[in-house]
Amino acid sequence: MRLLVLAGLLVLFASCQEEVEMPLGALERIPVIEAVWTDDPSVNFVSVAYSRDYFDTRENERIPDALVEIEDLNSGRVVEFRYVEELEHYLAVNQQVAEIGHEYQLRVLLEADAYEATGITLEPPVLDSITYEFKEERFFADEGYYLTLYGDIPFPNNNFYRLILTRNDTILNRRSDYFLFDDTFGSTILNNGFELTGFTFEKDDKVRLQMLRLNRSAYDYLNQMVSLLFNDGGIFSPPPANPTSNIRGTSAVMGYFMTAPVLTETVFIQEEAE
Repeated sequence: MRLLVLAGLLVLFASCQEEVEMPLGALERIPVIEAVWTDDPSVNFVSVAYSRDYFDTRENERIPDALVEIEDLNSGRVVEFRYVEELEHYLAVNQQVAEIGHEYQLRVLLEADAYEATGITLEPPVLDSITYEFKEERFFADEGYYLTLYGDIPFPNNNFYRLILTRNDTILNRRSDYFLFDDTFGSTILNNGFELTGFTFEKDDKVRLQMLRLNRSAYDYLNQMVSLLFNDGGIFSPPPANPTSNIRGTSAVMGYFMTAPVLTETVFIQEEAE
C-alpha cells in the first residue's frame, strides 16, 4: 500500500512540472550609463552604451559621441569628460576628482535626450590595518590566507559600503566577489576585526583592497544587480528584471551613478613566521 501511495505522489509531482518558454520579444534599444566618480582618478569613468536583447550575442554598442559632464553643486565647477577609444569609456579631463563632502550632478546629453543623477561624496571610514592568517580547510571554507580588516565606522547613518579586491593585478569580479555590506548588525564591525571569509589567498599574492562608502541609491542598484546575477531561473527565483536605475532622463535609461571616497590598501602575503 505504501509503495502505491509513493508512486501516486511521484506521478502527481511529475504532472505539476511544465516547461514554460517566456516570450522575449525584441525591444527598442535603451541607453545604459555607468558612472563612477570618486577622489581617486584611477577609478573614475563614465560608460555609455546601448542595451541589447536577451539573446543578442553581438558586442556592446558603445556611444562615443555623447556629451558627458559632472557639476560640483557646491562650487559650480563643471568637469568635462572625453571619450577614450582604447578604453571604450569617458574619462575626466585633466584627471580631476571628487572632493569629500561635495554634492555632484552627472549630466549626459545623447542626441535629443538628457539624463542626470546626483550624489554626495561622503566622508570615508577609518581603515587602520589589514592582517592575514593562514587557515586549514574547514567546513564550507577553503584552505588559504584570510584577510581581516581593522578600523572604525564613526557615522550614525548612510553606512553603505563596497569592497573591491584585486589579486596580482586582476580584479576579482565574479558574481560571488561583489562584496556589499551596511550597518544592519551595527557599525562596530571594523573595531572588532572584520574577516573576509569569502576570499582566500596564497603565499606571495599581492592583494589590493579598495573600500568605498556609497550613497543609498548606488548601493541598492548594486544589491539588485548581484541578486540578478545569482538568479538561476528556478521555481523559487523571481522573474529577472533590470535593477532600478538612479539616473533620470527624458526617455528610458538603465545604469547607475556612484560617487564615493576610496580607501586603498595593498598587502603582500608572506609565509607566517614559526
